[in-house]
Amino acid sequence: MTNRQATRRPPIHMLENEAEQLSNLALSIEDTLPQVSELLLEEIGRARLHPAGRIGARVVTMNATVEFVDEASGAVRSVQLVLPRAADIAAGRISILTPVGAGLIGLAEGQSIDWPDRDGNTRRLTIVKVTPPPG
Repeated sequence: MTNRQATRRPPIHMLENEAEQLSNLALSIEDTLPQVSELLLEEIGRARLHPAGRIGARVVTMNATVEFVDEASGAVRSVQLVLPRAADIAAGRISILTPVGAGLIGLAEGQSIDWPDRDGNTRRLTIVKVTPPPG
């Protein structure tokens, strides 16, 4: 990823405890999923961090449900962003360790990001609605 591409990305926000947990998770997959590891670490590194309970309700955090548009296809999807062990695509739960999951974390309603998919193509994802995690 070039610096020019990174500077075009929208500002993102993360919870401090999630950033630490996700950094450890990204480092643990560095050898098996290097692209996702690198993308996730880049996003964590540029995020503005917030203490627990001090982040906007319209920001994508772990376990939040996010409705987004894949601008390339026009498809609207609604997914819950979860840790790998809770992922179940049939139930609408996607892992943070997927390219889409790593791209959604920290974005807010109305923001768009140009993001690589599994095949290396760049897709524009636009956040339509964020529902905070239950509880």
